[in-house]
Amino acid sequence: MIKQDWKKDEKHIYAPKAFPMRLNVPSYKYLSIQGKGTPGSDAFQSAVEALFSLSYGLKFAPRKGLVIEGYVDYAVYPLEGLWDLTDEAKTRSNWTKEDLVYTLMIRQPDYIQDHHVDEIKQRFKLTKDCPYDQVKFEVIEDGECMQILHMGSFDTEALSFEIMDNTLKELGQKRKVKAHKEIYLSDFTKTKPENLKTILRIFIST
Repeated sequence: MIKQDWKKDEKHIYAPKAFPMRLNVPSYKYLSIQGKGTPGSDAFQSAVEALFSLSYGLKFAPRKGLVIEGYVDYAVYPLEGLWDLTDEAKTRSNWTKEDLVYTLMIRQPDYIQDHHVDEIKQRFKLTKDCPYDQVKFEVIEDGECMQILHMGSFDTEALSFEIMDNTLKELGQKRKVKAHKEIYLSDFTKTKPENLKTILRIFIST
């Protein structure tokens, strides 16, 4: 039986409403990997596979003989993506998905340590052809943010960002950076675009 479930235990972070909500997101541990170009490309899919393979490898590691002090069973966290444009694309008024740069990530429980990740990487490198060497284990703090639950296709996200930007304007505040984070509550490889649920998060200047 799962003892830690982010869907139930951390609703303030992972269960926003379809209207803007402010929050402060502290430091958490993540597996992350960087990339560039169109979402859905072979490189993108390989990066996602590497993150989930390692994340589930850590979850089930005690069953494979790896001792993790303080371990309790848990639900693997959802995939997240930090999205931005290349520096060159930022100088242009028009850009394409090939100009995107991203950091994909999956949060890990606090008791996961560097040597646990190194051990799982080594095991998986022997069995699967994924970019495990490109995966980092790092601490990331989002800090002061605003987020909203976006329902529907990724292509209509601009509507939700406009709602948040208007709310910030009313509050006399602005974004810290243009980059934004997406947290994927749906499996976008199996879910119809109109049924997707995605948390959109922007970073606020303090």
